[in-house]
Amino acid sequence: MTEETPTGASSRLSNLLTIFAVALRLGLTSFGGPIAHIGFFHQEYVVNRRWLTERRFSDLVALCHFLPGPTSSQVGIAVGITRGGILGGILAWIAFTAPSAAILIAFAVGVTELDNLTFGEWDIKLIKDTALNGLKIAAVAVVAQALWGMGITLAPDRARATVAIIAAIGILLYPFAIGIVLVILLAGVYGWRNFHRYVADSPAEDTSYAIPKAIGIASALFFSILLIGLPIARTILDIDILAIFDSFFRSGSLVFGGGHVVLPTLESEVVQNGWVTTEQFIAGYGASQAIPGPLFTFSVYLGTVMDVGPGGIPGALIALIAIFLPSFLLVIAILPFWNQLSQATNFRAALVAINAAVVGILAAALFDPVWTSSIKQPQDFALAAAAFGLLMFWKLPSWLVVIFCAAAGIGLSSVT
Repeated sequence: MTEETPTGASSRLSNLLTIFAVALRLGLTSFGGPIAHIGFFHQEYVVNRRWLTERRFSDLVALCHFLPGPTSSQVGIAVGITRGGILGGILAWIAFTAPSAAILIAFAVGVTELDNLTFGEWDIKLIKDTALNGLKIAAVAVVAQALWGMGITLAPDRARATVAIIAAIGILLYPFAIGIVLVILLAGVYGWRNFHRYVADSPAEDTSYAIPKAIGIASALFFSILLIGLPIARTILDIDILAIFDSFFRSGSLVFGGGHVVLPTLESEVVQNGWVTTEQFIAGYGASQAIPGPLFTFSVYLGTVMDVGPGGIPGALIALIAIFLPSFLLVIAILPFWNQLSQATNFRAALVAINAAVVGILAAALFDPVWTSSIKQPQDFALAAAAFGLLMFWKLPSWLVVIFCAAAGIGLSSVT
């Protein structure tokens, strides 16, 4: 059972503050990219707080895989809406995004000078790099824990486990964003035709959201107007801010898979237009790999250093809002109709297979990029195993295990 959402003015304020606080902690500790973020979300929202059932969470993950934009951020927004309406979704996004945005703004204005500092016998760059390696290892343990829990629930028998395995193989052999979309579509078609037995005897779960359908339709229309109208307005009006907003809005609107997939689009918009140099772009991309939170906050760095527009913090905010606005509009547009869709037997059967495929996608991501970028030597595997044990059997919170891994990463570097 999920927790009941508090009612009353004071309870609503308390609920919103809780949404913000939980999302902020996730924003500070969720390393490893979008699939790893799903693991952190699963542990916090489903296992620890029981804000969502396993089924509702997996349905949201499946839905957000269908939408263009940053999948993990969209899941976080949807969870916030589930708990606190549209305002809850906004607060969840702000809290999850703010830490990485602040770090990248600081990086853009010169925090890279830290790499050249020493403190006594300590090399600051070495400490930073080894701590980051420990954080990547923590992501291995978190994703493995999420895979274990979701696999038991969503792929517990031969038929669904087979879908998960085939999905994992497909993603590993065709590791492109379109591959994820195709895997989900094929799984949905297969489930639509073959998985009715899994929903025949199980009542549909109420997945209604406190968003009127009229707002959903208005959100979809506003998204369409911006997507079509901004490029037209940009050609008519020679306004730098409008050009920046258009470039980042389209980057957030037309990219499936999020994260790394948006980078070529951004590069074509900001480097080829001469707004930033190739060296600046690569430096910011490298920094964005080493911080928690969504990779789409790379836009903050670009907005800060660009030679057009206001630059600095105003430029960062324009780029940030523009690239994430499509995610808000699309999530708000689809959620009012999600309950009706999820009640249909055929659609629910498709979701059963899609959720099993999501388990396979998570398994593929556990190997690449999470494992391949983190486990380089036996000591790394030992730390990952220890972190997994602390999560699974000692039941420590993920944020504490993340801190432990960061400290252990520094410790391991001193003995190797």
